[in-house]
Amino acid sequence: MTAEIMTGTPERRVSRRETVKVITGASVGTVLEWYDFFLYGSLAVFFSAHFFPSGSATAGYLATLATFGVGFVIRPLGAVLFGRFGDKAGRKATFLATIIAMGISTAGIGLLPGFETLGWASTILLIALRLLQGLAMGGEYGGAATYIAEHTEPGRRGYSTSWLQTTATVGFLLSLAVVLACRATIGADDFAAWGWRIPFLSSVLILIISVYIRATLSESPVFTRMKRENRASASPLRDTFADRANVKKMLVVLFGAQAAVAVVWYTCNFYTLYFLTSTLKLPTMLTYGYMGAALLFSLPLYIFFGWLSDRIGRKWIVLAGCALAVATLQPIFQQLTVAVNPRLAEFQRTVKVELISGACSRALFAAPVSDCDKARDFLTQAGISYSLTPAKSAHEPLDIRIGENRVSGFDRAALQDALDRAGYPRAADLEAVDRPMLFGLLALLMIWGAMAYAPMSAYYVELFPAKVRYTSVSVPYNVGAAYFGGLAPFMSTAFAVQSGNIYNGLWYTIIVGGASVLFGAIFLKESRGNDLSQ
Repeated sequence: MTAEIMTGTPERRVSRRETVKVITGASVGTVLEWYDFFLYGSLAVFFSAHFFPSGSATAGYLATLATFGVGFVIRPLGAVLFGRFGDKAGRKATFLATIIAMGISTAGIGLLPGFETLGWASTILLIALRLLQGLAMGGEYGGAATYIAEHTEPGRRGYSTSWLQTTATVGFLLSLAVVLACRATIGADDFAAWGWRIPFLSSVLILIISVYIRATLSESPVFTRMKRENRASASPLRDTFADRANVKKMLVVLFGAQAAVAVVWYTCNFYTLYFLTSTLKLPTMLTYGYMGAALLFSLPLYIFFGWLSDRIGRKWIVLAGCALAVATLQPIFQQLTVAVNPRLAEFQRTVKVELISGACSRALFAAPVSDCDKARDFLTQAGISYSLTPAKSAHEPLDIRIGENRVSGFDRAALQDALDRAGYPRAADLEAVDRPMLFGLLALLMIWGAMAYAPMSAYYVELFPAKVRYTSVSVPYNVGAAYFGGLAPFMSTAFAVQSGNIYNGLWYTIIVGGASVLFGAIFLKESRGNDLSQ
């Protein structure tokens, strides 16, 4: 069978076999991009102490998440640089360059000496490598989505590009699998000391395979036709940003879809992983197993919702997934606590933890100095919600009230003893974990994420003209991923730390996602069936 790609003058038909090769070639490289990028998020809890000065564990973890966010913040610049190149020189050459840059930067993190060896130079080099990763990611997605869509007939674009949408989950799943295998074969102390480097270095093998496959692909037929007819843009950036109608569409995509999709997807995947391990005290290896099973469950959902968007349209599937997530995140995470650590849920429900002090700092990255700061850091690491009450005087000693127990000042042993006597569980009781309930809740998060993410490639590509499509798709996608989604793990953790409530981090996603869904419902247009040759 063959697929007619373009309307107008007769064109070469692309066979289904070639379409499969295109999807595979574009997707396998994107899997590597996501694998490399997610490794940092998956291993942040292990190597935060290697690249930042010792002090507060919470501050170190937040600094690591902030550095993770730096890679996202630079992505819009990558979208502009590689988008211009992709609209001017071609789709294929551009996303071949992005994957090489990603592979080099990831291997570099695996080889980078720690803070004890290089001091602040180690931190600076880590940030530089994250910036290179972010630049590469900024140019990857728009090119891969455009490349696949321009090879596919109109009635199958949602289905074909949905395979690309699985790559984020496959990359995340692959990163978890590699980390899990390393942790199963390397002792806990050795993994924390040096074993975390192996997953970064192993990406070189995937890089070699990905570069080989992408090098064998042909250029997009739409771009080839534009070049032959002299319709390609001579100045993609000018044609993208000087056209008011095009800029308006990019803004609508950013604020009406991408902002919501980004925060929902990252919360359903990354923040869930952090919440299960750091807050609910589920063992890391077991958490990876549960998340891996949930991710496997989600893979066919992306294909289904992509296929469905070919029949009923893209817009309302994307917005429905985001809206359902926004409406259910709070109850889902509260029920996750009940399912995974019922003793912690009971402790939080029946025991009030209150800090009374006039000397609490609001700085997120500073090492704790006052007794109040140290107590907050301790309680945050323990996954305990607490309230903070100002003392009458800044000179009054810290007063910690845990139910009927009281601790004056910060004494780690005394505070832990008071928590133990009040019924606080130091770790989740694996015999008490309600596995069916846990999997059911994770499945809901995966469904919402797949609904929001699956039709997205086809939707965005169909909205923009061919001569500036690479740039026009890449910019709003990466701005949304960077400034809304990429900072979601950090913002959610910071919200929880600052408020003292383990569930308040979800309000970042709820507020951003809710506003975006409302904006999109009003201003977004349906794109299904649009002609990509124009």
